[in-house]
Amino acid sequence: MRVAIAGAGAVGRSIAAELLENGHEVLLIDSDPKAIKIDSVPHAEWLLADACEISSLDEAGLNNCHVVVASSGDDKVNLVVSLLAKTEYGVPRVVARINHPSNEWLFNESWGVDVAVSTPRLLSALVEEAVSVGDLVRLMTFRQGQANLVELTLADDAPVVGQRAGSVPWPTDSALVAILREGRVLVPTADDPLEAGDELLFVASQEVEPTLAHLLSGH
Repeated sequence: MRVAIAGAGAVGRSIAAELLENGHEVLLIDSDPKAIKIDSVPHAEWLLADACEISSLDEAGLNNCHVVVASSGDDKVNLVVSLLAKTEYGVPRVVARINHPSNEWLFNESWGVDVAVSTPRLLSALVEEAVSVGDLVRLMTFRQGQANLVELTLADDAPVVGQRAGSVPWPTDSALVAILREGRVLVPTADDPLEAGDELLFVASQEVEPTLAHLLSGH
């Protein structure tokens, strides 16, 4: 893939390094000369430009990008970049960083955002996930807010413990995508039994989250 990253701060550079390691082409864009640290990610392309300007995005060749990541520390910039990437260049996938939780409601399809990543929410979710058993924890939002990645660790007395994954009447618009068990990642099949202590990862619509939580926890 060809990926353009708007915002070459620590977050943007880290994303770039990871994508390059996985064999993708990466372009880093930033308007601050101090952020252009070519030696930190030497195999990336770099562009000193304002990613909120059409002329800059033309120069970046956004029409040839498969993914745009708006990763600056300014939510206004990330929204503008996302909107331009989607509406002016038809970029198939736009990922945007949310810096302030109060702005989360803006990061949706109206602003061209396919996937919104809220660092504060993600950190708090990971804290909750580490200390809670039997509670549904939302980890990430996908597809303009239409679906979420959620996690629940099965308690000893969870009603589904001992049942096969395929025999559980999962709610419509939810899918069990992975079981984390004793350090292993299992791709669930219909015959896999559910065990106490399993971490279950679902992709589910927000509307069915309460039903899913009740099914798994019994309360």
